Amino acid sequence: MSDWNQKIIEEFRANEGRVGGPFEGAPLVLVHHRGRRTGRETVAPMMYLPHETNDDVIYVFASKGGAPENPDWYYNLTAAGTGSVERGTETYAVTVRDVTGDERDTLYAEQARRYPGFAEYAEKTAGIRTIPVLELSRSA
Repeated sequence: MSDWNQKIIEEFRANEGRVGGPFEGAPLVLVHHRGRRTGRETVAPMMYLPHETNDDVIYVFASKGGAPENPDWYYNLTAAGTGSVERGTETYAVTVRDVTGDERDTLYAEQARRYPGFAEYAEKTAGIRTIPVLELSRSA
């Protein structure tokens, strides 16, 4: 894990899910996933989009800052179909669904409207890949 991510994780945990810097005021979640090859658990901080009406559902975006390939966490979560999240002071299990088609496009457009950096990531990946959107739903 990068030092940068580790600092965000520590700040998140020390401040009940809030961080400063480039993420100040943005919804942030820590996503726990297990490596599909290593079996090792990793934690990735990421911005999310809350579901409009269901607080048990959030959406995350495999932008990788506009890199030409998807992040490893995307493959780990989709392969497992499950993971867990730290959201604020709460940690809970989630199921994972890869959102596609018009639903994916609508969610991504909303995230890009709220946070223009996501529009820039999509521009960087145009013609290379479509940035995946994952739905993380609280498990029973």
